[in-house]
Amino acid sequence: MTTVADKIIVALDVATKEKALELVKQLRSDISFFKIGLQLYTAEGPEIVRAVLATGAKVWLDLKLYDIPNTVARAVESASNLGVQMLTIHLSGGSEMIRAAIAARANDILLLGVTVLTSATEQTLREIGIDDKVEEQVLRLANLGTEAGIDGFVASPHELKRLRAELGNRIKIAVQGIRPSWAEPGDQKRFMAPREAIEEGADYIGIGRPITGHPKPSDAVARILEELSN
Repeated sequence: MTTVADKIIVALDVATKEKALELVKQLRSDISFFKIGLQLYTAEGPEIVRAVLATGAKVWLDLKLYDIPNTVARAVESASNLGVQMLTIHLSGGSEMIRAAIAARANDILLLGVTVLTSATEQTLREIGIDDKVEEQVLRLANLGTEAGIDGFVASPHELKRLRAELGNRIKIAVQGIRPSWAEPGDQKRFMAPREAIEEGADYIGIGRPITGHPKPSDAVARILEELSN
């Protein structure tokens, strides 16, 4: 049975294996899912994935793969062999790349497509030659991913309602840009509180700095869980 705590994925956005494993140790009593992104993976490599998995936790490997189809396929194959539960690719890579990634996965890995980064604004899109509004670009990429067979998406919580209306419950949605009411937004432009995101239909909510940057990360988790249970 899925609990509210099972929907929370803590982003291990730290510089070293030691710091990451200390966070996992502090939070494992409440949190079972952790995200390893570019910073930590670049510093520590596949060994950090193995170390977190060895604690009994699940891992979302958030590498946002974006390359030629064959290269992405081989990377997906390698991630599958590591035993991670979730992996991200950029849907902007196009249908051929998406299908190559899907064909290469194994071990029931959940493949999520990144639509538009939560730090992006319409000005960001203009700079790279896209004239549509952020929400329209998200939906375009989501439909592309769905047609290619992707399992789900990473999106801003502000696109949740529209994605659910268009695609229903057959796909998983993981949202980033989650900030509790007491946390600073940082560089996130399209953020939302945890409870609101779950009510809008998020399957998973990724939370990083409000937890990892807190003097007592376990207290931050307890506070978030209390907000979600009220």
